Parts: sequence; structure tokens; C-alpha cells
Amino acid sequence: MEIKTTKNSGELTVALSGRLDTLTAPDLEDKLYEELDEAEKLIFDFAELEYISSAGLRVLLGAYKMMDEKGGMLVRNVTEPVMEIFEVTGFSDVLDIE
Repeated sequence: MEIKTTKNSGELTVALSGRLDTLTAPDLEDKLYEELDEAEKLIFDFAELEYISSAGLRVLLGAYKMMDEKGGMLVRNVTEPVMEIFEVTGFSDVLDIE
């Protein structure tokens, strides 16, 4: 999995490509904890994310809880396979997806 971050006046965008699973979720978690303190809003770009496992969902939920106290979290460009996982797990009802 590749993680690209962009900061723009309090807004942190995290673009992921590949698979977010048990092996890669700790990398994302570490990156988020490094950068979320300064972020007022978090945007995930999943245009190139192929798969997300329960470990990845756990990281998203943790980020959601942290950002809920700030400016919120948005998930963009969700691929069909990832959206199916969000729908089955109920994440599509919790996350702000566009």
C-alpha cells in the first residue's frame, strides 16, 4: 500500500493505493498519528484503494473518532469493492462518503 499525504490550511488529505489490510494498517495508523494533531479536517481519497480489511476499518474508525471532535472526516472516490465492504459492515451509514 502507498500512502500520500497533502496538507492545505488545516486540511489533511490522505490518498491510499493498493490494499489496506493487516499488514499495512499499522503503517497508516502511524502516519495518521504523526499528522492528525495539526489537522482540522481529514479527507481520505480511496480512488486507488483496491481492498480494505477489518484491520483497515479499525484504523478508519479510530481516525473518525479523533476527527469527530475536530472538523470531521470525509471519504472520497471510493471504489466499488471498498464500497461493498462499507455497506456490508455498516460503515457506509457512519462515514461521510462522497
